[in-house]
Amino acid sequence: MNNKPNPDDRSDNVEKIQEIIVNTIDNYHKAEESLKFGSEKDIKDVREKNKRREESINSLRSEVKEEAEYNKHH
Repeated sequence: MNNKPNPDDRSDNVEKIQEIIVNTIDNYHKAEESLKFGSEKDIKDVREKNKRREESINSLRSEVKEEAEYNKHH
């Protein structure tokens, strides 16, 4: 039995990460809209989650730059 790892195919990582960013931003905005109807606890929870979403988006944008640079040189 041959257990060779699959080759590292990073060719579409930028597109995949960008899609994740778009979805995260969409979820952020939907959560902000829900604040109109939430209790104080719900509002606090949504704000905390959206803060984590912002951090995630920033990290993902950095990752897109890294992947684009990698693809440019490989």
